[in-house]
Amino acid sequence: MTEKSCKVINIVTPGKYILNGLWFGGNSPKRAIIFIHGLTSNVFANHDLVIPLADKNTAVITFNNRGHDMIAKIHKVDKRKKKGYTSEYIGETHEVFTDCVDDIQGVVNFVRKSGVKEIYLVGQSTGSHKSVYYITRRGKRKFIKGVVLLSPMSDYASALKFDKKGQLKKATDVARKMVEEGREHNLIPLDIWEQMDDAQRFLSLYTPESEEEIFTYAQPVKIPSTLRKIKIPILVILAEKDEYRDRSMKQIAEWFKKNVKARNKKIVILENAAHNFKGNEKDVLYEIGAWLRTITLM
Repeated sequence: MTEKSCKVINIVTPGKYILNGLWFGGNSPKRAIIFIHGLTSNVFANHDLVIPLADKNTAVITFNNRGHDMIAKIHKVDKRKKKGYTSEYIGETHEVFTDCVDDIQGVVNFVRKSGVKEIYLVGQSTGSHKSVYYITRRGKRKFIKGVVLLSPMSDYASALKFDKKGQLKKATDVARKMVEEGREHNLIPLDIWEQMDDAQRFLSLYTPESEEEIFTYAQPVKIPSTLRKIKIPILVILAEKDEYRDRSMKQIAEWFKKNVKARNKKIVILENAAHNFKGNEKDVLYEIGAWLRTITLM
């Protein structure tokens, strides 16, 4: 393989789910960057944010986590079946957030088996939530050297911002009742909530007590205990014009400065950037590249 070449990889998670991925870079890199996409995104999206970082010493891996696209089918290895697997539906609509630990661990295991010694996680949007959650649930792993959070916004705060007609409370009440009745994977009626979310996914995304509500700047008295557990080097890149922000990005940046407890931390606001950093990819690459150089020199 050449330094910028790409190969398709198939990842089997500890839970036996099969994930599709792409590996950019050489065969025997010193380090690997694992990119964790956001809701409804997929393995092919946002390459300009990370792929140029691949070289002979650095592999970049993108993959489909269980939040890819709106509704998708995933296979699970099952040798008892004639075809060798079973199937179930995932995607933004049906994903269970805590499954991200199994997804990310599958990729980490794949990379480790390839002989890579240093791993860095880069999460975008909901991928930021997943990166933080994974690290805090897998304990101290010396080979995970750092984490980058791109546009780490609160979905709960965003929902409050856009809730002009009181639909959020109504949808929350309906979703809770559906879960109590054992219908957690049934869709919330579209006349109650216009997005295609099943009941448990809605509650995970848009309620303040959810495990997924990691960036709790919309709740002044709530301590973001999950985020505060991160001790490895962390880079937070915020988009000044993020369409999902509910307050100024300077205020959000100050919240991160206060609540990120890692000794080696950097919080950056990219001027005039939107949530997906479209048009600001070179700025993102510069920040990640500069940060990586400081980490590797430690």
